[in-house]
Amino acid sequence: MAKKVIFRIHTGEDGQSHFEDLDTEQGARAFFEVQAANSCEFRFYEPGRFQDWHPAPRRQYVVTLSGRAEVRIGDGTFRVLNPGDVMLADDLTGQGHTTGNAGDEPWVYLTVQLP
Repeated sequence: MAKKVIFRIHTGEDGQSHFEDLDTEQGARAFFEVQAANSCEFRFYEPGRFQDWHPAPRRQYVVTLSGRAEVRIGDGTFRVLNPGDVMLADDLTGQGHTTGNAGDEPWVYLTVQLP
């Protein structure tokens, strides 16, 4: 079974978005505890869909259910989200990131908006 990826994207002191890997074995214990949430929403990106530079609209988890997405930050680094992967979108200011469908099927995902 492939290891699932959990990472955070956040705004650094330089105003740019950065990735931070969260180790499910050690540092991400909070992911496995009950947390408060404001709402959740199922969403999808059709193949070929791309959203140019934008900060996260709110602090939220993005959980990939099916399909694949690519998230890219200003230094050219990118992460691919596969089914079961979780991103904590926390880059609320600055340049933000780009998001695009990275496959030939819809990217279906769940967002969980945090307080």
